[in-house]
Amino acid sequence: MKQINPYQWEPGSGDWAVEAHGLVKTFGDNRAVDGVELKVRTGSIYGVLGPNGAGKTTTIRMLATLLRPDAGSARIFGYDVRKEAQIVRQLIGVTGQYASVDESLSATENLIIFSRLLGLGRAEAKRKAGQLLEEFGLTEAAKRPLKQFSGGMRRRLDLAASLIAQPPLIFLDEPTTGLDPRTRSQMWDTIRRLVSTGSTVLLTTQYLEEADQLADRIAVIDHGRVVAEGTADELKASVGTSSLHLRVGDPANIEQARQMVERVLQAPSMVSPEAGAITAPMANADLVTDLLIELRASGIGLAEMSVQKPTLDEVFLTITGHAAKAETSHPSREPHSKQKEEASV
Repeated sequence: MKQINPYQWEPGSGDWAVEAHGLVKTFGDNRAVDGVELKVRTGSIYGVLGPNGAGKTTTIRMLATLLRPDAGSARIFGYDVRKEAQIVRQLIGVTGQYASVDESLSATENLIIFSRLLGLGRAEAKRKAGQLLEEFGLTEAAKRPLKQFSGGMRRRLDLAASLIAQPPLIFLDEPTTGLDPRTRSQMWDTIRRLVSTGSTVLLTTQYLEEADQLADRIAVIDHGRVVAEGTADELKASVGTSSLHLRVGDPANIEQARQMVERVLQAPSMVSPEAGAITAPMANADLVTDLLIELRASGIGLAEMSVQKPTLDEVFLTITGHAAKAETSHPSREPHSKQKEEASV
């Protein structure tokens, strides 16, 4: 079997980290994944956005060789996930794969064990463990046994363990679920650092803000299918234009300002006389400059001006007809049991 050192391996420039075509996975009568298409460019952060039960985790497990696809194909850095699974496994890291750590050992001891298993020397393993514990805010709990850890702390330790080797491709399956806002922000910084130092990240999330903040490109997945794909700005533009919000300094000028807005922007407007505010769609940003010149020439002063883009919430709701974050999962659609995973590999 071909051996690859993930510490030294470098993909060629312009390579695709992930190429998936027509991936299908069925559990009984349920098609958890129904023809998923994905292309993830090397050196990027790619977000897969969707609610629980949409097929995100099942897709990740097929790409990571943990589940065998029923149909379709997938390649990781050009290697086939079915025919060259052992090579693929040397090039990826998956959060959650270290769930069966020793509960009686400390966080430091667990990370040292994982580091040694990955081929690090004793001193380097100890150094790496300390570095990761500090990065994930676990230094004070480093000597405590894992059975005393909270769910959020375990989540951080799982991610730390998956990053020991910093593989070329890292799958993060809802990495910030259950974390407080401060720790979530720290996790985002870590993810950005991983990419800046050479890794590619594919993350699944049901947090719209997370996809917006992190992902270079986003696939919106619902009921096992990719229903939209693009940058955050492209997805927002697909469901509507930005809106221009103006608040005039003197409410007595609001009617004159409204007429000017509609004439210059060539669009209808909404007016709030009490607030002296005007809102209008902004299909052509160049016209805003013309509007400001005309307002100034007419002696109409502005107290406030802002441009608001459609949110990813609006994107998801428009595309799928429901919100991105679901309250309950659908285990029949996306089983999480280890037995089912192992039986399918």
